[in-house]
This record gives sequence, structure tokens and C-alpha cells, in this order.
Amino acid sequence: MAKPGQTGITRLISAMGYSRKGLQACWRSEAAFRQEVALSVVLIPLGLYLGHGGVEKALLIGVCLLVMIVEVLNSAVEAVVDRIGHEHHELSGLAKDLGSAAVFLSLLLLGLTWLLILFF
Repeated sequence: MAKPGQTGITRLISAMGYSRKGLQACWRSEAAFRQEVALSVVLIPLGLYLGHGGVEKALLIGVCLLVMIVEVLNSAVEAVVDRIGHEHHELSGLAKDLGSAAVFLSLLLLGLTWLLILFF
């Protein structure tokens, strides 16, 4: 059974508004996200220029977008953990550490992808 609420184009417009609000909140509250956007502003045009063919260009650009996606998800996890409480709890710390590890791995993937495509 479908969820009640908006459908069709109205739902898509609302969803775009929620996405805009989420990106704005991440931009305001996360220095790492701002740094990753700045890096992508440089790397995405470079990826378009340096990539040979559509697959290489897609990989060079896609890993830049992936880093930002993972950062947004990490920020969402941190927001939920902080909503629950600021006192130290082992599981809260684990959730934040896992989110941070995911960002690290996405950055590692970015570096390896660029290295392998451009130099091998």
C-alpha cells in the first residue's frame, strides 16, 4: 500500500527542496564538506579534461561526488547521535568513528582512482 501524501511532480519538487535544505545545512555546519566541495570544484573540471573517454571521465568525476555523498551521510549519522545526547556512550562513539572511517575510505578511493587512471 502506498504512503499517503504528495505524489507525482509535487513530490519531486518537495524532495528537491528537502535536498537543498540538507546540502545547505551540511555546507553551514561541516568544514570537511566545504573542503571536499572546494576540492571537487578543482578536480571535476580536471577530470573532464584529463579523462580519456567517457568511462575515465565518469570515474574521475564520480569518485569526487562519492566523497561528498559519504560526507553528507556521515553528517547525518553525527546529527542523529548528537540528537540522542552529548554524554559519552560507547555505541555513539562507534557510530561516529564508523562514519569517519567511511569518509576516509572514500577519500582513499578518490586518490587511488585518480592515481591509477592518470599514471598507469
